[in-house]
Amino acid sequence: MVHDLIIIGAGPAGLTAGVFARSRKLSALIIEAGMVGGQLVTLYPDKGVENYPGCTMTQAAKLAQRFKTHAQRTGCEIHENERVREIATKEEHLVVETDKGEYEAKAVVVAIGIGLFKPKKLGVPGEDEFADRGVCYKLPDKDRLVNKRVLFVGGGNSALEMALIAKDVADTFVVHRRDKFRADESIVDRVIASNIQTIMNAEIEEIGGDDKVDHVAIKAGNPPVRKRIDVDVVVINIGFTPEVEYLEKWGLEVENDQIQVGSDMRTSRRGVFACGDIVTYEGKYRQIVTACGEAATAANSAYKFIIKPYWA
Repeated sequence: MVHDLIIIGAGPAGLTAGVFARSRKLSALIIEAGMVGGQLVTLYPDKGVENYPGCTMTQAAKLAQRFKTHAQRTGCEIHENERVREIATKEEHLVVETDKGEYEAKAVVVAIGIGLFKPKKLGVPGEDEFADRGVCYKLPDKDRLVNKRVLFVGGGNSALEMALIAKDVADTFVVHRRDKFRADESIVDRVIASNIQTIMNAEIEEIGGDDKVDHVAIKAGNPPVRKRIDVDVVVINIGFTPEVEYLEKWGLEVENDQIQVGSDMRTSRRGVFACGDIVTYEGKYRQIVTACGEAATAANSAYKFIIKPYWA
């Protein structure tokens, strides 16, 4: 069987690409290395999403389920827990090789979000020693934070949104190395109005404890002063380092660990398009709604590549 379109990744971008492909009557197979939903379910399932149009506030995992349901109802075939190894060429078609099989397609859309990744580390004493014993890189289940002292490191949307989740059940701190947060102003306003303790112009120097984390040493202020904060959990959210070797292996041009695309979401490889957090272009803005817009463009560009309509 030859699929019209194979989509690699089942986050918001991949699922949206599937919906738009089906609107063009293209057969669409979506292959996901983990769980359907992407970052919404793997990193921030409990996070409230309030900037996706039509949803004033919804839980990330619930929004992911809506994307999945929509794609399934349009007729997309979805494979979970199947990792793509290679994209080969077979005459005029592409062959997507996974750890479970091979699938032939007329075109491919790469929508893998931040892809295979590892969290960036602070590189301070105690960080590795207390991994999974108080140090983590994503928000633990909220029930595990009840009556705990939780410190978040970071100044972006994700770090602050996680802190806003934790504040209802835990004593919550945010440490940021700058004097201003880089998060959206509306999120910053909510943090400032909350009971979250923010420590600016500060850096973690050491994470300490016995069997598990019980404190951090920070350097804060100007001139800097070293002080201790007693905490039970340290959540580090300062970004991720993508593992992009496989992208280059797939024959895609990569810049700053992201796939270069044109305005039509076309990559450097014939028949391969890309969208979502994994792509880069001038003015790129990482948001769910942006990924979905790029996905619509990628699916439509794939349609024009496959069908070659008279108007294209």
